[in-house]
Amino acid sequence: MLGTTSLAGLPSALFTAGSALAAVSVGRISQARGRCPGLATGYLTGAVGSAGVITAAVLDNPVLLFIALFVYGAGTATNLQARYAGADLAPAGQRARAVSSVLVATTLGGVAGPNLAAPAGTLAEHLGIPHLAGLFVISGAAYALAALVLALWLRPDPLLLARAVTQAKEAAAAANRATTDTADTDKGRSGVVLGALVMILTQLVMVAIMTMTPVHMHDHGHSTAASGLVIGIHIGAMYLPSPLTGGLVDRYGHMKIAAASGITLLAAGFLAAVAPGDSVFLLALALALLGLGWNFGLVSGTAIIIDTVPLATRAKTQGLVDVSIAIAGATGGMASGIMVAATSYPALALTGGALSLALLPAVAATAYRAGARPTRAGAPWHADAPED
Repeated sequence: MLGTTSLAGLPSALFTAGSALAAVSVGRISQARGRCPGLATGYLTGAVGSAGVITAAVLDNPVLLFIALFVYGAGTATNLQARYAGADLAPAGQRARAVSSVLVATTLGGVAGPNLAAPAGTLAEHLGIPHLAGLFVISGAAYALAALVLALWLRPDPLLLARAVTQAKEAAAAANRATTDTADTDKGRSGVVLGALVMILTQLVMVAIMTMTPVHMHDHGHSTAASGLVIGIHIGAMYLPSPLTGGLVDRYGHMKIAAASGITLLAAGFLAAVAPGDSVFLLALALALLGLGWNFGLVSGTAIIIDTVPLATRAKTQGLVDVSIAIAGATGGMASGIMVAATSYPALALTGGALSLALLPAVAATAYRAGARPTRAGAPWHADAPED
């Protein structure tokens, strides 16, 4: 519909930008009324966006397409917010594994989705809808079903129950809090900053390289099926390792896995840059590493946020952090097409890989400051130590 590859990143940027607004809304609704109303509202909004994309495709209306893609981003934001619900009732030392359980549950749909392009297109044509809009028929139905499942069966609400369970403990700890407010506040601030930075950089690099890989493959004569296979492998690598990643974070700490994320993304960018354009295998391997690096960053960054933000403001803060992640994704999606048009796909991949290295000094600096900071017991607080 746009007629130029220089704007190929625009749709991704639009629904990612839309997810930023949705992340705030879902976070605020969850904070005020619980996870169930927040997540169900977000998924239902994603279903409305899917219907708008289909309508825009039928009418060949780019303006309506842009608006609908923005609304459609609510589904993406809600998928991300759902991972926090998995950790609301998890004890310290098991929160990363709880997050990873939610992430791995998306694997089946994530891997199957891109490979449904051909059959979904056939279905769309039977319905009188343009071929490439077929996937939005499936996504719209999936989002609507997710909203219905949550509204009917998410009982009790995990966030509301977690608050009820912790009220007594917080009241008992109130007497000690006066002497530890400064240390706890510093810990929370550094944790939020680091956790957000890890997820922002991994999202930026992942979206930028992923968005332009199908375009790069198309320019080298690969079919839509080949592109779907590569993206399917990439999405599988984003979610399938989650149980392993969660266990690694809980066992070895946030910092080590966050650093591993930067190194893995660097390897992915380098391989994508040097891979021959006609090699599906090497491009698939590069995208698999890209997904794995993203997984390391998301699980470790999420665990950092969960461990350092108090339950009373957790959902709201998580929503705001996810806004930053969404903006990073929108930036990566928009800039990727412009950069490839101005330079090349290898240049984009190398730039993304180099940018991911910024995680290493950030992790090192935070770990150093945390190691020198006194806690309520007078001993240093270690950034990788689990909460009591």
